[in-house]
Amino acid sequence: METEFTPWLSLGGGMMIGASAVLLMATNGRIAGISGLTAKIFTRSSDTEARGVSALFVLGLLLAAPLWLLVSGGWPEQWVPSSPALMALAGLLVGFGASYGNGCTSGHGVCGISRGSARSIVATVTFMVTAFATVFVMRHLIGA
Repeated sequence: METEFTPWLSLGGGMMIGASAVLLMATNGRIAGISGLTAKIFTRSSDTEARGVSALFVLGLLLAAPLWLLVSGGWPEQWVPSSPALMALAGLLVGFGASYGNGCTSGHGVCGISRGSARSIVATVTFMVTAFATVFVMRHLIGA
């Protein structure tokens, strides 16, 4: 499997992720964990400001691909070497893990580690080790 190495786009994307996390924390005191922000949109709460900020943050994520289309003239290319059923199962497992782990990779990995949270460091190491093991098993033992 061949991948395109794009260090400058990756650096720019990482800087934008970091800047958005800092901006959300500085202006609203909220952690930019995507699972938590998405859950906040759909929960019943009297804190309409928090729901609105969460909705705007998630909307910004959803508008990234259309913005890329406007800037570059083409949709971002993606290739996923899995079946739709396997992707659905993976999505359910990620959702379960985010709920069970009290946060997702963005909340723990981007925001938690930058704040020096020991719990987030352990969670992120767990995410990464599990991902490495899963890829190894799927590609080298099962052959999927």
